[in-house]
Amino acid sequence: MRVTLGLTLSGECKLRVFENRLLRRIFGPKRDEVTGEWRELHNEELNDLYSSSSCVRVIKSRRMRRMGYVAHMGGKERCLQGFGGEA
Repeated sequence: MRVTLGLTLSGECKLRVFENRLLRRIFGPKRDEVTGEWRELHNEELNDLYSSSSCVRVIKSRRMRRMGYVAHMGGKERCLQGFGGEA
């Protein structure tokens, strides 16, 4: 049985930190034009380079889509079994 937990604020923060860490690893450092030294990208620069939705938004939208599907099914037995019900 698979259990899905809701995202708390601390969970969202941890996901954002993880996502930014992966993006920094993918895009690598940037050379500063003024000093000529290498530095890590700031969060805004990462968001500009990777113009996709954040992973937190994707998780929430998929969860809402799934809940809409469950609500549409009503009280069918397979729906209850999938969420740990007594069907």
